[in-house]
Amino acid sequence: MEMNSLADLLDLQEVDLQIDRLLDRRQSLPELARYKEAHQQLKSLEASRETASSELKRLELELDKAEGELEMLEAKLGEHETRLFAGGMSARETEHMRLEVQSLTGQKDAMEEKVLGMLEGIDPARDTVKELDGEISDLDAARSALEDSIKEQWKVIDAELARKEERKQEALSPIDAELLELYEKLRAIKEGVAIASYDHGVCGGCHMTLSPAEQDQAFADELPRCVHCRRILVA
Repeated sequence: MEMNSLADLLDLQEVDLQIDRLLDRRQSLPELARYKEAHQQLKSLEASRETASSELKRLELELDKAEGELEMLEAKLGEHETRLFAGGMSARETEHMRLEVQSLTGQKDAMEEKVLGMLEGIDPARDTVKELDGEISDLDAARSALEDSIKEQWKVIDAELARKEERKQEALSPIDAELLELYEKLRAIKEGVAIASYDHGVCGGCHMTLSPAEQDQAFADELPRCVHCRRILVA
């Protein structure tokens, strides 16, 4: 194996490692983690808002029903009072009407108390929905700002990746196909480092020192390989 081919492969690996670092940087932006967290928080807030909104709607429906019943009682009481005060009825009818007015007055008073209690209970529910709406709005704005920041940084990284990919294509051209295939296999299982420099008896990949016998073994083949990590060696 020609040494210049191995040197070309070492250059290729440096480009590949730069690409790997850029890809890792692209996926590990601090803003990306905060965006994902904000997205989850937003989903949780929206679920809470949906629950609170449903509860508020239930309370409002019950209030509408109670207010409708109160109006009917007030109207019925008014009619009975008008008939009672108009006179013209027998004593028995008058007593019956008086008792009916008394009963309706009690029902009306009880319903008024109920409506007042419901009004007092509905205000906190409305406040909860309003507060959640504010939190959702603020968090959504923060998420949008993070998204804009991520897109801007990705734009810069992607431009650099495009330049590195062009450089990689240039680095690929002089490399033998079989050697490239071995390089790619090793990269997949050796954390991206398939080829290592060999300097002063030390493998630059696994940082193990090769004994003289191991060195002879490593360089006995046309393609030098570290006896420890099996990476390709370039002296």
